[in-house]
Amino acid sequence: MEKNTIKIVRKEQHQISQWAGGTTTQLMIYPEDADYGNRDFKWRVSSAKVELVESEFTHLPRFSRILMVVEGELALEHEGRYKVMLSPYQQDSFMGDWTTKSYGKVTDFNLMMAEGVTGTLEALKIVREKCVEILKSDEDNKVKQITEAFYIVKGSPCIAVGNDEISLGEGDFFSITGLSKDEHNINFYNRREEEMMIIRVTIYYND
Repeated sequence: MEKNTIKIVRKEQHQISQWAGGTTTQLMIYPEDADYGNRDFKWRVSSAKVELVESEFTHLPRFSRILMVVEGELALEHEGRYKVMLSPYQQDSFMGDWTTKSYGKVTDFNLMMAEGVTGTLEALKIVREKCVEILKSDEDNKVKQITEAFYIVKGSPCIAVGNDEISLGEGDFFSITGLSKDEHNINFYNRREEEMMIIRVTIYYND
């Protein structure tokens, strides 16, 4: 893996597919030649529009999941385990082999991870004329590689990584991957009046 591999997926480049409950937009999959249908990916980030009041999640043995609501309210029922109600930018973590049903029409954000991969989701709100600095590092040096990725839900931020500055728009997806021993700062600038909303994805490769 090269140091600080940067990838940008613009909104118009997203892969959109139909499923029983609505549509899914694949934002990024790793490795790049992996296929969701073959279940040969290490991780996958997507956003779905749930258009049915009630739907059942796809059974995904050997994968863990984190789901965050972007718009609307969603009730999740994990059969024999627990129920949870999610409002915008709240999240739930669960295993892909659980029997899970959802209730509510929403837009959500999904991170799926195979064994050997862990991750987190975080909602970032950046008010006007503000800068947010993010440091990628592995303080315990327990993982081999880290990916930091960002989905622009609202707004048009500028991102500075080193000497490079990149302009992004709503629906764009930005990622930077490097070895765990490398560190870099990512600066988000909001130079407009309205606030921005960004979903941050941090993915750790443990093997």
